[in-house]
Amino acid sequence: MPLRPEARAAMVAAMDVVGNPSSVHAEGRAAKGLIEKARAQVAEAAGALASDVVFVSGATEAAALALRGRNLSGAGIEHDAVRSWIVEDLDVDRAGRVTVPDPARATLQLANSETGVMQDLPAGLSVSDMTQGFGKVPLAFDWSGVEMGLVSAHKIGGPKGVGALILRRGLDVEALIRGGGQEMGRRSGTENVIGIAGFGAAAAAAARDLEAGTWDRIGQFRNILEKTLEARTDMTIFVGKESPRLPNTSCLLTPGWKGETQVMQMDLAGFAISAGSACSSGKVKSSSVLRAMGFSETEAGSAIRVSLGPGTTEAEVMAFADAWTAAHDRFLARARAE
Repeated sequence: MPLRPEARAAMVAAMDVVGNPSSVHAEGRAAKGLIEKARAQVAEAAGALASDVVFVSGATEAAALALRGRNLSGAGIEHDAVRSWIVEDLDVDRAGRVTVPDPARATLQLANSETGVMQDLPAGLSVSDMTQGFGKVPLAFDWSGVEMGLVSAHKIGGPKGVGALILRRGLDVEALIRGGGQEMGRRSGTENVIGIAGFGAAAAAAARDLEAGTWDRIGQFRNILEKTLEARTDMTIFVGKESPRLPNTSCLLTPGWKGETQVMQMDLAGFAISAGSACSSGKVKSSSVLRAMGFSETEAGSAIRVSLGPGTTEAEVMAFADAWTAAHDRFLARARAE
């Protein structure tokens, strides 16, 4: 998401706070105060205790802190940052839903970044990547029964390069980065005060948006987009449509029409989409998420992800639908001519 005005303002203000948050002088206490304010804001948005929020550089580091040495099972739809730690695969169906036989030995994402498909998190689940759902759907971490959750600031309009690991009350982790014992001994190193302040402000703003029904409106726009495109093509698959999904995500699969080609054509039309998660969109390869769901290599390579945000308008949705339809018609014409 674009940087929220609230996050930008908080970060600009934090730039003038020069103290080290580990120092006891007035300047240090001021910096520490910004961190603790942000910790409370993130905790409130996640439905957790402030003392259970550990600030890190992003969800990838949070995954390493949570998953190192735990030997957990997980599905092939997990983000690479999580999947790289998985030792056993879980079954996932064509609708993107995962079966978890032993939650205490598993990691399961709250929502998928490519399809938007959401999972029911079982009680006692060891780890959940909540990055995509945090701030977009109601979340009460303390009531979820999950031991550890991963979140990232830039998905909710905060700055890039800051995130958090959220712990179940009473649970602790061994520090991955050792040194001065910051973050209650869980993550050493001088805290990114500016980024953390922006994260907190973004979390508070995201919580207000959620309460105000902003994401309900976005979900309506997503549905308008899909219904419009359904009426214009009979060959495109809307991946995961039969499952609960995030309100802002649509994954379109048009067999034979390469995803990267669609990305380039929509870019020329003024729309930024992707052919997979942003971490892999620069690589010419098919989606591992869709392959895990049972789609073929060719089918997975023909998918795009379209994401909407709080600033998206219905006019923009319809403009995208028109641009995509025009490109789709050209694709069909070329295919028939060959």
